[in-house]
Amino acid sequence: MTIVQAPVQDRASAARRAMIDSQLRVSGVNDPAVLGAMEQVAREEFVPAAQRELAYIDRAIPLGDGHALPAPLFHGLALTEAAIRPGEAVLVVSATGYLAALATALGATVSTALPAEAAVAKAGGSYTLILVDGAIEQLPDGLAAQLAEGGRIVTGSVERGVTRLAVGTRAGGAVALLPLIEIGIPVLAEFAAPKRWSF
Repeated sequence: MTIVQAPVQDRASAARRAMIDSQLRVSGVNDPAVLGAMEQVAREEFVPAAQRELAYIDRAIPLGDGHALPAPLFHGLALTEAAIRPGEAVLVVSATGYLAALATALGATVSTALPAEAAVAKAGGSYTLILVDGAIEQLPDGLAAQLAEGGRIVTGSVERGVTRLAVGTRAGGAVALLPLIEIGIPVLAEFAAPKRWSF
């Protein structure tokens, strides 16, 4: 008996559909636009070749450079909270292009920055939305300053080792993050808070 294996592309499409049905929908990600973008964008193209068969598992995928691609649920929840408007100017801070591709599929005009660049970014005030593809201990002033007044940020936050999805809005020149839901999110070392002496 000969076993015929499905082509790689067919297997990836089936895995993408399973991700939507068994990871996203059951966890409250039901926005049709977000689900459509996550079905359209091939997640396997944003992980190392050796990891492609694992692209749709329900956990973060190490990228081999100290970064990781967060689990699909983080992206689904973050994009749902972001509520991207067609044509809006969005800055995506990420070590991969996956979140930027999803934002583009949702109609955003996307600019990107690597975490190391964004942590020292200069003031601009031109973005109505910033998406950070990981958890941060602190939001650098330079990155916050790139938000227009009234602009939103969706990120992960980490406090005492616990990561949560968090959102914030720039008001009066300041941005305060509000943690929403506890979820596993890779921590971005570039956004670590300064170490303080303790006795």
